Amino acid sequence: MPPAKEQKIRGQNITALAGGVGASKLLLGLYEVLEPEALTIIVNTGDDIVLHGLKISPDLDIVTYTLAGIVDPAKGWGIRGDTFHALKGLAGYGRADWFNLGDRDLATHIHRSALLEEGRRLSDAAESIRAALGVKARILPMSDNPVPTIIESDEGTLHFQKYLVKRRAEPIVKAIRFAGAESARAASGVLEAIREATRIIVCPSNPLISIGPILAVPGVREQLRARRTDVFAVCPIVGGKSLKGPSDKMLAQLGYEATALGVARLYNDFTGTLVIDPADKGRAAAITALGMKVAILPSVMKTQAQKRQLARALLEL
Repeated sequence: MPPAKEQKIRGQNITALAGGVGASKLLLGLYEVLEPEALTIIVNTGDDIVLHGLKISPDLDIVTYTLAGIVDPAKGWGIRGDTFHALKGLAGYGRADWFNLGDRDLATHIHRSALLEEGRRLSDAAESIRAALGVKARILPMSDNPVPTIIESDEGTLHFQKYLVKRRAEPIVKAIRFAGAESARAASGVLEAIREATRIIVCPSNPLISIGPILAVPGVREQLRARRTDVFAVCPIVGGKSLKGPSDKMLAQLGYEATALGVARLYNDFTGTLVIDPADKGRAAAITALGMKVAILPSVMKTQAQKRQLARALLEL
């Protein structure tokens, strides 16, 4: 928790676009420096998958577990101290065990799946889980409709989780698509959260498969464009390397420049200010030439203090 001497930032209504592990560090910083009720998080659900008959929403759960203070700090996902007896039992029945599901984590998936079976929306499930875990920020899925991220690779067509977890991001990516995005609708409150925010923060998540699915939902990118001067994106690439996950590799395989400048080109139409690490200050002029403002702030967050420092600096820009 933040030291008592740190004053909360008041008078700002913040909306953040987020993936999972990469975003959660900054989100925790924002959650601690803001009044938590002033934070709305729009979360990628392109990673969602059905396994063992259960609807699993990895990024929603990572964000919620992180803000609830129960996430496994070593992994950045799952629940701290969780056990895996059910997963071992499933393997004994010959069922797939490549996707780690802890026993307490399974309770979340069972609850979510039961709500959906009862006819409730994914956003209803997210709200129920948030409230039960005591999280005060608002957490919204990007859409209540399924929009799975599909990877076209040298090994064929793969659901993103099979590419990332089962195949450890080893296949060469040839294309990415978000199945059903064109007919999906933004979840209730998503477009309003962008429209009504004091400022919008794009967390340091994978631009292609964490932020990309959110942008693919009709109306989201257009609403961000309308608020461009108030959109601040934190670059997930530092010194040509991903802060987390295979962003750099995926960008390169798809022909994008895996640098802060490459991210700037992807975000330029809807982002007014790109936050880059001091390691990339040499690219600031090229980014500015695109018509974006540049803020140079330390963006590698290894400690709780660094998470709060970046969050506070972002809100004071």
